[in-house]
Amino acid sequence: MNRLKTKLGKLELKNPITVASGTFGVENNNFIDFNSLGAIVSKTITKNEKIGNPPPRLYETSNGLLNSIGLQNPGLKGFIENVLPKYATYETPFIVSFSGSTIDEFSEILLELEKYDSISGYEVNVSCPNVENEGIAFGTDPKIVYKLTKQLASQTDKELIIKLTPNVTDIVSIAKAAEDAGANSLALINTLLGMSIDWKSGKSHIRRGIAGYSGPAIKPVAIQNVYRVSSNVKIPILAMGGVSNWKDALEFFYAGANVVAIGTYNFVNPKITIETIDNLNRHFLSRNQNLTEIIGKINGIN
Repeated sequence: MNRLKTKLGKLELKNPITVASGTFGVENNNFIDFNSLGAIVSKTITKNEKIGNPPPRLYETSNGLLNSIGLQNPGLKGFIENVLPKYATYETPFIVSFSGSTIDEFSEILLELEKYDSISGYEVNVSCPNVENEGIAFGTDPKIVYKLTKQLASQTDKELIIKLTPNVTDIVSIAKAAEDAGANSLALINTLLGMSIDWKSGKSHIRRGIAGYSGPAIKPVAIQNVYRVSSNVKIPILAMGGVSNWKDALEFFYAGANVVAIGTYNFVNPKITIETIDNLNRHFLSRNQNLTEIIGKINGIN
């Protein structure tokens, strides 16, 4: 009996654990068996190759990680030729994360990816600047999220996941816009904004100053976002943000998540995903319970 099976929109997963985009790729397959995961999520790709931001672009804080990688990736053509074939060897559902600077560019990327049966779905990263809207991130405007999602939903029958940023005033309105436009599921949260300065020199620890902040410190923020969104939409949630162990994952399930991605903690323990799956199995077995019985069943809130 599989007590961990779950669904993410159109995808049926054998367990609810995956890796957050950009934190654990196929080059790490000597640490774990990727077929043991519920799903695999790629690093975000863009239409053209990006070399990323200048270093220093990573800085470890006392309870998290600042990163300003700048979406370094081989571009769509390089991904299809050199990366996709490596993931195609796995049976686990493969989700490609991608981003663009215009709605047409998002659309162009998806249509090219649609040619490959080894891709099970898409995680649409809407945290990047929209050059048609004065550089404002796609994910901060419900109307633009609706328009983008509507366009992409018309182009694919595969799983369409819209990844939301927490750096907004009202994440619920944006989540509902994505749902109304045809998204099958939502991913949240992307990194918070953060910064760190050397107290001795006054110099920023990150070359570009402000960076994305992830790791254990953001878990309470992520959980409340998942809870608020899951209480207002009907589509499932792929949750992430500070998961360091199986107990953290349980908190997200109670808050309403169907699937949980582990990100920053992969750098601490490359086997954390498998350990989390094993411990969740033991937990539910000891309670004679299935994962689906606790999703969204948070107690003690009126």
